[in-house]
Amino acid sequence: MKNLLYLSAMAVLVLACKDKPAEATPDPVVFDGISATIKPGDDFFHHVNKTWYDNAVIDEDQVGVGSYRFLNIPQQKLLQDILEEVSQETHPKGSIEQLVGDFYASGMDTLSINARGTTPIQPILDRIEALQDVPAMMTFVAQQIRSGDYSMIYPYISADQKNSAMNIAHFVQSGLGLPDRDYYFGTDTSVTAIQEAYKKYLSSLFELIGEPNAEAQATTVYEIEKQLAEAHKTRIERRVVKENYNKLAVAELQKSQSNIAWKNMLETLGMAVDSVDVGQPAYYKKLDAMLKSVPLEQWKLYLKANSIGTHVNILSRPFQDAAFEYSKVLSGQSVQQSRSKQMVRRVDQQIGFALGQIYVKRYFNEDAKKRALELVNNFQKTLEKRINELDWMSDSTKLKAKDKLWAINKKIGYPDVWRTYDVTIDRATFFENVVALRKEEYQYELNTLNKPPNRDEWHTTPSTVTAYYNPSLNEIVFPAGILQAPYFDLYADDAVNYGGIGMVIGHEFTHAFDDQGAQFDKNGNVTDWWTEADYTKFKEKTQQIIDQYSAFTVLDSVHLKGALTVGENTADNGGIAIAFDAFKLTAQGQDTTKIGGYTPNQRFFLSVARIWRVKTRDEFLRNYVATDPHSPPIWRVNGPLMNFTPFYEAFNVQAGEANFRPVEERIKIW
Repeated sequence: MKNLLYLSAMAVLVLACKDKPAEATPDPVVFDGISATIKPGDDFFHHVNKTWYDNAVIDEDQVGVGSYRFLNIPQQKLLQDILEEVSQETHPKGSIEQLVGDFYASGMDTLSINARGTTPIQPILDRIEALQDVPAMMTFVAQQIRSGDYSMIYPYISADQKNSAMNIAHFVQSGLGLPDRDYYFGTDTSVTAIQEAYKKYLSSLFELIGEPNAEAQATTVYEIEKQLAEAHKTRIERRVVKENYNKLAVAELQKSQSNIAWKNMLETLGMAVDSVDVGQPAYYKKLDAMLKSVPLEQWKLYLKANSIGTHVNILSRPFQDAAFEYSKVLSGQSVQQSRSKQMVRRVDQQIGFALGQIYVKRYFNEDAKKRALELVNNFQKTLEKRINELDWMSDSTKLKAKDKLWAINKKIGYPDVWRTYDVTIDRATFFENVVALRKEEYQYELNTLNKPPNRDEWHTTPSTVTAYYNPSLNEIVFPAGILQAPYFDLYADDAVNYGGIGMVIGHEFTHAFDDQGAQFDKNGNVTDWWTEADYTKFKEKTQQIIDQYSAFTVLDSVHLKGALTVGENTADNGGIAIAFDAFKLTAQGQDTTKIGGYTPNQRFFLSVARIWRVKTRDEFLRNYVATDPHSPPIWRVNGPLMNFTPFYEAFNVQAGEANFRPVEERIKIW
């Protein structure tokens, strides 16, 4: 819900060797499987990864295999080992071990869950059926939000973009069941297949609760969602930060959108405010009109489908099967994951900072944290030097850019202050446990309203293999999960680490200056800190990135959305350049001694390609390109490298090779 810019880089998890002394000689990482038939200048991604790619097998219960997000899978095995152990022991009530152990155990008790059938959801359905008018319905909608059941209204709390020292309430467009508004209007066969699968899913939900005319009811819900989708901004339109910030007086909203009944809704939500940020006003204007034009009985069907959908995976097996049949069409995954895998993810998502404490104690190498912080500090110096050398930015803007750079807050490994959970978990009531944790999450967030942001807070769990930049707080975060091989290995040579975690660090620093991050100043406020001329030049350069990546394809003919992925692509291009500059300051970076037949510079680039080693199902990839702000892995390697002259020099890339670009066409921003 927060405005975070994620790397989303999931890695192979080979734990940093705790039994090996820190002063040990670096291990020579072996880059095997290099394809001699594919020239580096034609396709470096496949030059490095093709042998692996051809032999990699995607498990039936997965949508992909390799690094990137898919190699949180080995990490989850570590978490499962923790949960299996603590769930079989008795712990003091309220302890982190009791909370995560009993929550896990309650979700593993599928006999009890299946025996309950529709019983857990029935009180919610009864309340919907009893609604007599729109005001009562909107009160219900707000009440359900406090239990984690979001439908047509979607609030969250975070820093005010004009005053980052204070948290305010934000409201964004919502109300859809398909992954994106564009899915309701697509006409090609891949999209219409998803539309039909979704309608069938809705129909199945109505059948499972015994509703008559399930197919017609599903159609009604779909048409309501399609009307709401008409007022949604596209994902590309939502990248324009200033156009998605609209702080409005509650009194004015109450007057202009009386059907939503903003005052009553905010009171029910527990939000004592006189103004809110409405990210996409056209959506709420459309919703207000629809609350009058769409009959109440149709809205009841919509709310029933939405509420069942919110709880579908914590109900009995028939509900879960219905959801999976729909997801198969979206993702191509053919078999449901085991219950234990599902529960590991759920525990990590819902009570992950309790689980994270146990994980860090057992598996995290503190030496990795110290070394990572050293690298991060060195990368700040490297980026400062690159800013000083920019030929397109004026000195006045450079000063402000460097002020922002050195104001970035760095978080490594795990929080200094651990989040606690004010919740009761009973191993006999899984459904109620999930709802209790959702309520606790809402209240936790509500308690931050009208207060300064908590700068100790993390928005990802320590065990997750990821990294992110948060523009509102001007911070970069590297959890314990990513400080492991192949991204980071205490005992690998510098070329491997700088091409791995180095690209990650450079990527996150660059997010502070991508198309969105560049709109925030050093304090996290959206301000015009650039000169007009400099910002014009910056936009021209990011447009070059948009144009270049829009020409890239996957699945033969599916083009990347350059305007959607511009932030991540800018960060990838900057990340590699910053990492390489930093590497060249090391002893190995200034040497030419080969390891495994490769020069230090070549090993750096081989490491870059290896960390994006991924193979996915076509269905997943098609949806990914349509909705994700990251480019597919092949273009996270080939895209930046075709712009980076040191890569050409390292592998003797020549004119005529597929990814060769003349020097004047190689894009450089940061």
